[in-house]
Amino acid sequence: MAQLRAVNTAAGPSTVDPSWPEDAVEVGRIVDAWGLKGWLKVQPYADDPQALFSSRRWFILPPDKPGVAPVANRPSPFPTQLKITEIKDHGEVVVALTQEVPDRTTAEGLRGARVFVARSSFPTAGTDEFYWVDLIGLRVVNREGEALGTVAGLIDTGPHSVLRVSSDAQAPGHDAHDSERLIPFVAAYVDDVDLEKRQITVAWGLDY
Repeated sequence: MAQLRAVNTAAGPSTVDPSWPEDAVEVGRIVDAWGLKGWLKVQPYADDPQALFSSRRWFILPPDKPGVAPVANRPSPFPTQLKITEIKDHGEVVVALTQEVPDRTTAEGLRGARVFVARSSFPTAGTDEFYWVDLIGLRVVNREGEALGTVAGLIDTGPHSVLRVSSDAQAPGHDAHDSERLIPFVAAYVDDVDLEKRQITVAWGLDY
């Protein structure tokens, strides 16, 4: 198998807003205004920000973390969608111009907003590439068919990602003091990723 690569994105929230796609995925955060004409500066969650470029419609929610100070001139009501007219890379961030944001003041009012796009709009992953959002929740078994648990999340180490596998309390060999396994997401340990069967097969023992 060629070198595996997992692309980091965060799963979107459930919502009753009919305008939100059911497959919305959080892909970045608006960190500031850029320039004077309403451009937004966005910090992507993935090293490769192509998910932001893949859709001309972004869905946004207000900041949800304490420590992100509210901005006095935040637009009201807070928009839930932005239609992208221009977008480009700008170093480690992405800058974008939208129909709904006419000036810097309005752009500053969106500081801290969470950016989502529809998963269906993502670029097709390359051979042996997988989006994090597609791996989370998959069953993990070893070559012997023994259940190791479920992917609870991933860790980005730089050179590669690491699967956080939450152990099944009912599985043979389960140790109550070892409820999570960390398995490098590399070809040396990962034999197969079957998204249809929602299963990952690994070269990993129950006692590792």
